[in-house]
Amino acid sequence: MKLSQFRFNLPKELIAEKPTRNRDDARLLVLHREDGTIEHRVFKDFIEYVDKDDVVVANNTKVFPALLDGEKEKTGAKIQVLLLRELNEDMRLWDVIVDPARKIRIGNKLYFGTNDALVAEVVDNTTSRGRTIRFLFDGSHEEFISIVKGMGRTPLPEELRRLRDVEKSDAENYQTIYAKVEGSTAAPIAGLHFSRELLKRMEIKDVKWLELTLHAGMGEFKPIEVEDLSKHRADAEEIHLSEELCNAIGKAKETGHHVCCIGTTTMRALESAVTIPGKIFPYDGWTNKFIFPPYDFTIADMMVTNFHHPMSSQFIMVSAFAGPELLMQTYQTAIKEKYRFATYGDAMLII
Repeated sequence: MKLSQFRFNLPKELIAEKPTRNRDDARLLVLHREDGTIEHRVFKDFIEYVDKDDVVVANNTKVFPALLDGEKEKTGAKIQVLLLRELNEDMRLWDVIVDPARKIRIGNKLYFGTNDALVAEVVDNTTSRGRTIRFLFDGSHEEFISIVKGMGRTPLPEELRRLRDVEKSDAENYQTIYAKVEGSTAAPIAGLHFSRELLKRMEIKDVKWLELTLHAGMGEFKPIEVEDLSKHRADAEEIHLSEELCNAIGKAKETGHHVCCIGTTTMRALESAVTIPGKIFPYDGWTNKFIFPPYDFTIADMMVTNFHHPMSSQFIMVSAFAGPELLMQTYQTAIKEKYRFATYGDAMLII
């Protein structure tokens, strides 16, 4: 498959700047893969497509307030630093993205917060925008993290930050209601549509809600730069799947019940933990799995996802699940019907 096969024209006005007032009031396009029929619903109707003892699997990662505003030593130039990953807890080493990056060099000191509460030194230039920095902080790790959380802001995707400033409401809106395990710099956006009321209705209906953890990073938004998709190398992301989760999924499949995957991060985690065709096992580690057509999915037979950008890794993965031609046709319908795209956009259920 070639990257150019996943190109389509997305009108900019369809990119959602803000979420719906109520999470489950977003629109829901339901795509039936078998015959290509489409239904236009609202997300709270999701309950109608799952039955007793079906399994719904979601990613419970929690977004870290990882966007720091600071300035460069001597010049006082304003900068933004996005904390990507802690490399060494004792040495306070972090992989980060600095914006603007062109004038940041090894040895530069960066200052953050009132009265320069945090100071960092650039110790490595890894890519054109990426850096490794060391925070010069003598307190405990708990104190350090507390200070970072106190001054950090929600790391909205760059496309949204180009449209508007980060708002206080984003700290809640850009977080699923079931987020538990802190570590992501990108939210699992398909899960943003679930409300507490909808989860309760699923519980009453005896639909099994299961959770795994995949800590998503900025690789979620990094453009694919090769035409031949087999040559694309995805960023590694940390995943955790429990024995309880795997046993429940295995039982559901053995008894003929559906397994519904919430979002592309959840799908990637599930498929990364498959070692025998149709079998999933507990996993704690990293995955850089990149799914593109043709691909035989072994776990989920239903999927909830948002509407994604052309040529993005998410759109390509969903194409593998729905079928490239059918999904492209469906997206043209979604554009015609003015569904909202991207982070705060509407949802699609593929069955």
